[in-house]
Amino acid sequence: MRHVDFAPLYRSTVGFDRLFNMLDGVSQPEQSYPPYNIERTGENTYRITMAVAGFDEKELSIEAHAHVLTVKGEKAEEAAGESEYLYRGIAKRAFERRFQLADHVEVQAASLKNGLLHIDLLRNIPEAMKPRRISIAADASAPKAIEGQVSVN
Repeated sequence: MRHVDFAPLYRSTVGFDRLFNMLDGVSQPEQSYPPYNIERTGENTYRITMAVAGFDEKELSIEAHAHVLTVKGEKAEEAAGESEYLYRGIAKRAFERRFQLADHVEVQAASLKNGLLHIDLLRNIPEAMKPRRISIAADASAPKAIEGQVSVN
């Protein structure tokens, strides 16, 4: 895939930085390590599961900042001469994986079990942004109240 330069658009737009960063991220080659799943576990809940065999809690870090969830893994250095490998098939390399989070998506919890890192997410929409039911008045001269709002006369 060809890389697209968004620099000219940055000069003539205001407030679209996040959109251009997301588009720029999509054009980057996809990493394959570590493998992961993203699943919807409920109406407003999600779970990211990453296969991080060989890492323990102290070697993993999770950070959510400005709509980006970053998961990093860094293996501790082994003591020299600890063991001699005849074949090494288990990955030991460090990684950093980023996930774009939608508005109002928050990290609820994280757990590590059987080599799988589970990150639970919740979409928490503020009351002011939820749909409101508006009643229709039969008499146009008498305005009706909107559900969820106090009527002041």
